[in-house]
Parts: sequence; C-alpha cells; structure tokens
Amino acid sequence: MKSKLYCGTFILGALGMLVSAPVLNAQPSPAGNVMDSIAHAKEAVEHGKQGHADAVATHAEKSRNHAERGGKNPHLGEGIKHLTEAIEHGKAGHADVATQHAEEALTHLNEAK
Repeated sequence: MKSKLYCGTFILGALGMLVSAPVLNAQPSPAGNVMDSIAHAKEAVEHGKQGHADAVATHAEKSRNHAERGGKNPHLGEGIKHLTEAIEHGKAGHADVATQHAEEALTHLNEAK
C-alpha cells in the first residue's frame, strides 16, 4: 500500500516539474519589456522632478535594459538614446537635464508600445 502511495506521489511530482519547467524559463515578450521599460522611465521622471539624480540614473538604466529587449522599433532606438543620456547626466548629478532626457525617452517608449 505504501509503495503505491509513494509511486503516485513521485509521478505527480515528476509531472508537476515537467509542466512548470517551461513556465519558469519563459522570457517576457517584447511588448512586456516595453511596458516594463515605460514603468521604469516614469519612475525616473518622478524622481528627477524631486531632484534625485542618482535615482534617475538607476531607473533609466533599468528602463534601458528592458527597452533593449523590446524588439526592433525606431521609437525604441530613440528612447534608448535618451535613456543613455539620462543615465550619464544622472550619474553626474544633473537631475534637471537627466529628467528632460527621461521625459523624451518616455515619449518615444509610449510611441513604441
């Protein structure tokens, strides 16, 4: 009786692993990456308006990473350029200029979705 129980438990566990493995290894779609990029760009703009240059750089970098995985689109390319500028200016402590670039990036990212 115990061996049937253990065998059934083992089979259910193995089936569970087979079903869950593809889900765990799935990558976000390009559209999902663009949406994540937009979310981080919004965070960068909000922090920039508060004068937090380092937070602008951090969120702009996360936004750029997602945008780079967002597929091929001219607006994504422009958004990535502005995010790169936002990162550089944010790291230099120029919150106002970094915010302007983050806002431009956000405009282009919104066009790309």
